[in-house]
Amino acid sequence: MKIPKERRTYCPNCRKHTVHEVLESKRRKASELKWGQRQFRRVTAGYRGYPRPLPSGNKPVKKLDLRLKCKECGKSHIKKKSFRAGRVEFVA
Repeated sequence: MKIPKERRTYCPNCRKHTVHEVLESKRRKASELKWGQRQFRRVTAGYRGYPRPLPSGNKPVKKLDLRLKCKECGKSHIKKKSFRAGRVEFVA
């Protein structure tokens, strides 16, 4: 998948649209405090077992996040939507 090296988008720190450098980063581990995970822990507690069919096999590729680094202030933030891609290439 080809992605541009630079993108003009909103910077939450500067509070305006600026040019950002696009970097690749791995997704961090999902939080144990999210509602879905709390519900899952509650359902699987005790002798109840797994609440849905067991997941079979691994996904072919990991999900990745795009990190956007502002050229003006130097702060970086993650673009909300993560996606799966076998190979990511940054083009000018």
